[in-house]
Amino acid sequence: MAEEKNSSSKLKETYPLFSFSNPNQQGLGFGLFGSPEKPLPPPPPCVEVLLSEESSTVKSNAEPMVINDELTLLKGRVSTFDVFGVANSDLVAGKYEGGLKLWEGSVDLVKTLCSEVREGRLMLKGTRVLELGCGHGLPGIFAGLEGAAVIHFQDFNAEVLKHLTIPNVKVNLMKKLSQQHLLITNKTDMSISPDVRFFAGDWSEIHQLLQCGLNVDQQKVTDDSEQKECDGYDMILMAETVYSLSSLHGLYGLIKKCLCRPSGVIYMAGKKHYFGVGGGTRQFLHLVKEDGIMEACLLAEVADGSSNVREVWKFAFK
Repeated sequence: MAEEKNSSSKLKETYPLFSFSNPNQQGLGFGLFGSPEKPLPPPPPCVEVLLSEESSTVKSNAEPMVINDELTLLKGRVSTFDVFGVANSDLVAGKYEGGLKLWEGSVDLVKTLCSEVREGRLMLKGTRVLELGCGHGLPGIFAGLEGAAVIHFQDFNAEVLKHLTIPNVKVNLMKKLSQQHLLITNKTDMSISPDVRFFAGDWSEIHQLLQCGLNVDQQKVTDDSEQKECDGYDMILMAETVYSLSSLHGLYGLIKKCLCRPSGVIYMAGKKHYFGVGGGTRQFLHLVKEDGIMEACLLAEVADGSSNVREVWKFAFK
């Protein structure tokens, strides 16, 4: 009994914002600690955030993030208090979904993509890429550096895109393109410049905005002489998006609406289990297996002691 009490205390210390309520309760089955049954506010409206809407009030101080011996990216650091008025919080259900924090899975995903490219199993040049729950946007930025033609970044909060994602994209991706004389703003050179756009909103509602945005972009990047599939993104990237059991169906439904068939692929990084909130890579795998239209391949497993066991998976249509 004492061991169970100590275990519960340790979980609450690790995830102080999450309650451990009965998962069969109506609604989420979990929530902010101490208020599991409180209904969530309606999600923010789905909007496109323009590159010019970068925040001028809160500065994102860029810091180096070493991915491997060959790659170092810059990442911003922004306080949740400065942006949302909430101190020391990873998540405020229905208001803020953790996008200002750099989660381990995001770095795991970039490392895996880098290995896939280096070993010849992945070609990003000319692809249309969507990063869901992007936060810092490092996986999408890596895709851009490797020559992706379209990179769309999605996060629940427009504030995250304005204060963090857009500054990160500018300091990493656009700086590199400028050095190569491939300016994104150069309208005469769109064939070799990626189209970068940012979208905010809930997974249950944002598919129409993403699809409209992709259709416009396809007119810019598709060569009439090359009948390339234009019914979705070639690749969807996502890291630490499967933490919430209640949102897995919405996430998977969005993926199926946005992913190109039959050649589209998903790269997903996340923890095996997210204690206290019910989600995890295995719960998402179970959902995919039940649906039966995609197959999964484990690319990497990370057990470095810094968090729960983390994994990187690849999904493709059968």
